[in-house]
Order: sequence, then C-alpha cells, then structure tokens
Amino acid sequence: MFVVGLTGGIGSGKSTVAKEFAKLGVQIIDADQIAREVVKPGCGALDDISDHFGADIIDSSGELDRKALREIVFADDGARLWLESLLHPLIEDRIRQRIASSQSEYCILESPLLLETAQAELVDRVLVVDVLESTQLARTLARDGSSRATIEAIIKSQLPRKSRLEAADDILDNEHPEQTLNSRVEELHLQYLALAQSHE
Repeated sequence: MFVVGLTGGIGSGKSTVAKEFAKLGVQIIDADQIAREVVKPGCGALDDISDHFGADIIDSSGELDRKALREIVFADDGARLWLESLLHPLIEDRIRQRIASSQSEYCILESPLLLETAQAELVDRVLVVDVLESTQLARTLARDGSSRATIEAIIKSQLPRKSRLEAADDILDNEHPEQTLNSRVEELHLQYLALAQSHE
C-alpha cells in the first residue's frame, strides 16, 4: 500500500484537505480519531491516565476530558512526554492495522505529529499543509475555545514550520481561496495515483 502522510501545524487546514482527498475516493486514516479511540471508556489507557492525573480528568459521562488534559500537558513538558509514551505506541499499532486493511489505490495518514513521531516511518511520501503561524493562531482561537497560551504552547511543541517544510515531499499552501485548494488537491491526487501504480 502506498501511503501519503498528510501533516501541518495546528490550524493549518489538514482536515479540510483530507476531506477533499476523501471526496476523490481516497481512504483517510485519521491519527487524531485513533487517539480518541484508544482512550475510550473500557480501554486500559484511560485508567492509566486517570491514575496518573487524577479522577478529575474524567468527565461526568465517564469520558476523558480532553480539553482539561490538553491544558495540563501543554503547560508541563513532563506530563506531555508521559502521555505520549503511553499513547503513541497504541496509536501506531492501530494505524498499521488501518493501512493494512485500506481498500483505496493509496491511502492518506492524516497526523499532526507525523514528523515528530515514528509515524513518519509508515509513509512513502509527506504532504505538508502550510500556513503562516499568525494564521494558525487566528484559526485555532476561532475554532477551539482553548486559551491563547495553550494554543501558543501547542504551536511551540510542534515541529518548527521551517523544519516541517524541509521534510516535505509536497507542500500545499493553504493561505489561498478554497477553489485553489481543490484544484491543487486534484493535481496531487493524480500524482499519487501514478506513484501508487509504480509502487506496486
């Protein structure tokens, strides 16, 4: 299976780009969605998180309070590293399973931490969705409800923009109107189909 890694900083528009590829019949493996799955009630990881951070991290419905956890781990590098060491292997295992069962001609792994983790080893090509840091901040503030300090800490914790662009095989500039984005996705799709066929 030919795998394209789709990444970019928070607020860059990765999900919008992934939806455009999905419309073209490409299977999207969403690392964020998998990260939510591995901490569902009944999963051992949720018990480990509760034991480590306290019962207050679980909301009234028994689910992980993701916003509260995010505020904690992006204010404390030690807490973030502990959480990553617990969750990243579980997430990677599920990603491998999804890649193995993918039915489209190629698949896309959409992951904000593609280049910061071992997930980069699972892909054949890297597509970076790129915007200015000021755009990241403005879009995320408008969308998330998290504090400005938390969002700035998330941006800082991710790979610097320059390093991300240097690691890219393809770059999609997402500062432009949606119509431009759609035509660029279609161009990339044709390119990836050809690469997937030669990869077989």
